[in-house]
Amino acid sequence: MSTHLQTLLQTIPTEPGIYKYFDEANELLYVGKAKNLKKRVGSYFNKTLTNYKTHELVQRIHHIEFTIVDSEQDAFLLENALIKQFQPKYNINLKDDKSYPFIVIKKEHFPRIFLTRRKISDGSEYLGPYTSVGKVRELLDFIRQNIPLRTCKLNLSPANIAKGKYKVCLEYHLGNCKGPCEGLQSEEEYQELLRQTKYLLKGNLSPVISQFREEMKEAAANMEFEKAEIIRKKIEHLQTYQSKSAIVNNKTGTVDVFSILQEGDTAYVNYLMVENGTIIQTQTIILEKKLEETAEEVLVFAIADLRETFESATKEIITPFPVEYPEEGVTVIVPKAGDRKKLLELSQKNVNYFMEELKKRKMLKLDDKSNAEKESVLAELKNDLRLPELPVHIECFDNSNFQGSYPVSAMVCFKMGVPSKKDYRHFNVKTVEGINDFATMKEAVYRRYKRLSEENEPLPQLVIIDGGKGQLGAALQAIEELNLKGKLTLVGLAKNEEEIFFEGDQQSIRLPWDSNSLKLLRKIRDEVHRFGITFHRNKRSRGTFKNELENISGIGRATADMLLSTFKSVKNIKARSAEEIAEVVGKSKADIVVRYFESKKEGNG
Repeated sequence: MSTHLQTLLQTIPTEPGIYKYFDEANELLYVGKAKNLKKRVGSYFNKTLTNYKTHELVQRIHHIEFTIVDSEQDAFLLENALIKQFQPKYNINLKDDKSYPFIVIKKEHFPRIFLTRRKISDGSEYLGPYTSVGKVRELLDFIRQNIPLRTCKLNLSPANIAKGKYKVCLEYHLGNCKGPCEGLQSEEEYQELLRQTKYLLKGNLSPVISQFREEMKEAAANMEFEKAEIIRKKIEHLQTYQSKSAIVNNKTGTVDVFSILQEGDTAYVNYLMVENGTIIQTQTIILEKKLEETAEEVLVFAIADLRETFESATKEIITPFPVEYPEEGVTVIVPKAGDRKKLLELSQKNVNYFMEELKKRKMLKLDDKSNAEKESVLAELKNDLRLPELPVHIECFDNSNFQGSYPVSAMVCFKMGVPSKKDYRHFNVKTVEGINDFATMKEAVYRRYKRLSEENEPLPQLVIIDGGKGQLGAALQAIEELNLKGKLTLVGLAKNEEEIFFEGDQQSIRLPWDSNSLKLLRKIRDEVHRFGITFHRNKRSRGTFKNELENISGIGRATADMLLSTFKSVKNIKARSAEEIAEVVGKSKADIVVRYFESKKEGNG
């Protein structure tokens, strides 16, 4: 240790604070916190270091800076802020750089509510963040089905409304908006709807259900029985949604739950955010340890990060073992039994599952592996499927249709076990009338290998048909018509059971669930699904598909989309009663839709 450092150690104060270690090039190596700066910093130089990384850190320290603060809590907060800002080489590394979506309640007259990833200081209220965009969209859809908030972008200032600048749109007539643009709803009434929305977002449905019950009684008392029935259906919808939520116990209240799992230098921390007894957020993060950090140190660091990220102000934290968490007013509990213990066990179950799934995914990631490692997996697949050649070139086909109409096919290509995206293909079905999965598969396979044959391009060693014996048989017909039988191997992969079928086999093959062969097949199948779904979405956004509902006279695009958003498919809409459809689009539109499908049934009969 240099004379300069020896002198500095003698002058370090005994107050709480943070310390920073720098190397000779003035690069920040490490940031730490301490109740007693002198004691903590001195410990690095006065003890025998058994950890190689800690020993290496101390050897590199050229100079030290420290900042005195008023309390241990201030030191804790400052340490976390500096680690996030500078990410020093020897501090715990949080392997999570995702941006999460928020739900924003816009600062404006009659505020809109929508999804955003940008949190800006514009006076708007931001709820979240949420770990899943899908979850946010599901929440917003649920809110729009139950609470009539506006979705337009009009400037609904009092002056504009007073001038009669706007007219109500279809959303008003469908019952999805109460017409604030024409002054048919006051801002006070609208704010009450927003208050209900916030309850829903926080998992507290009881006040909303109570409010609806009052409105239902009032409607019934005023002989408005149709209105009362619509409200009753909304209450039922809310209760169904509540029963599906991850509710632990309403008495559990609002708590944050954390669990940790360590393996070598990697730690995994799971977080459950519980409000009013309902789990409203769950997230697992990965942390890389750099020195001799204890499980407590890692967990405390993770708790601080997750509470900041998800803006938790909860005063009760549940952990698997005692930790010193220096945030004022926060109580740390290690439960021994009861609902809190069940929550902790659920968090531990999640963190275990996360680690195991991560291991499985890593085993399948061949992109950064050597050719020998890739060949090893392909050789295993060759053995398991008894293929005549090493499957260095694999292609996979999948059919899909949009809301029971518009069939398309997708094909993905893997070379040496990794995606070859330049060889991916989409097929708009040309020769098949209506929905015929087998004929659609035959057309796609025929067109693909006719093209490869004409252009003298190499054929794949293995072709996977996503489906059972029927789809496989159709694909084989295409291969026979092209005189390519025996030049490539086709197998069918059943969608649900993950059974593998060969031509003419009565019995399927089932590979071990954790085998590399099945993992590779799953990966290829999941990729063709993703690719096919993306194709559908893009076509839909460009208006290439015209929905069957839009063929109904009196039903436009907005109404059709609303029905599909609620019931998910044309098939589901056909199975619904006029009353159920009326809840979404009103009685007159519902009658039109029901009459249309009934007339089609009669025509077929």
